[in-house]
Amino acid sequence: MFSTTQLDLAPITRHLRAMYGSRLLVAAVCHVGVFDTLANGPLSLDELRQQFDLAERPAMVLFPALCAMELLDYDESNRLRITDLGRYITQRSAINLVGYVGLEKDDAGVLEMVSRLQNDGPLDAADGITYVKEGNGPSPMDDPDLARTLTLGLAGRARHLSPIVAATMSQRDGHLLDVAGGTGYYTYEWLLANPDSTATILDRPAVLAVAAELLDEFCQSGRPGADSVKERVTFLPGDMLTDELPQTDILLAASLLHDWPTPTCQVLVNRFATAIRPGGELWVHDTFLNDTLDGPLAATDYSAALFWGTKGRLYSRAEHRAWFTQAGLTPTADNLPTQMDYSLIWARK
Repeated sequence: MFSTTQLDLAPITRHLRAMYGSRLLVAAVCHVGVFDTLANGPLSLDELRQQFDLAERPAMVLFPALCAMELLDYDESNRLRITDLGRYITQRSAINLVGYVGLEKDDAGVLEMVSRLQNDGPLDAADGITYVKEGNGPSPMDDPDLARTLTLGLAGRARHLSPIVAATMSQRDGHLLDVAGGTGYYTYEWLLANPDSTATILDRPAVLAVAAELLDEFCQSGRPGADSVKERVTFLPGDMLTDELPQTDILLAASLLHDWPTPTCQVLVNRFATAIRPGGELWVHDTFLNDTLDGPLAATDYSAALFWGTKGRLYSRAEHRAWFTQAGLTPTADNLPTQMDYSLIWARK
């Protein structure tokens, strides 16, 4: 049961993801040349992308991170410029830390980050989409061992966050569709809080096999009402990108859109909107960039980690709400924090 005194575990995940931000910093200073270029004057994001031949995704990972580090910011013309702090990693400054940063320039992780920035991912695509389906091929999550490893790896975070999410989302009778539901904990907790509702969890078959085991444990936990959850859950094997989605009153997309590039996110939100009944709701639980795309640091480090291991990155609430609107949904203005640098946003149909 969620308690308002529940300890926020964000410091652990922030330390874990900080290494990806560090790699971005060394790459920017020692390989890409961001700071010595901007020492000549501010440039727009488009000009910087052209200067360094960066695709949209790596640019939207790199530059928000450098802003979050307080090394860059935007001027009144919305051009990126070096801050007073950032000048200490330019060769033009008589006192600078370029050499100190450069001690890490040949680190294997830094060199791989440089390659991924230049190529919008790894040269070998399989190395950068560990858990995400590529094209028309099979999903990596169809491998039972890989599916079990990832799903159980995410289970601790889901156990911690799911009661908070369930308590924050709409409380109503109806049906919940949890797309790419993974462990299923978000569904189980929401059903526990909404005893007259039902739910469907859509995911790959090998993932659902693990979710079913976790459901058995959940129902046997002895918590009041937990034993009734199992009969109200349907496991639906499928592909959210191609299969028809069942009609629902609430659709939950938790830690989902950040795995995908921008065009795919719009495709998915369009598909979600079609599945939601009139009067229904789309809920997104994720970590979000500032709408000004300049932080926060915990989000830009997480975005760098996602850039490293998926086809996506983190997005701002404004980007999500633009997808909602394009799909015919009405975004709300709610920004509902949960924990671990996550929050909820939602839209109505």
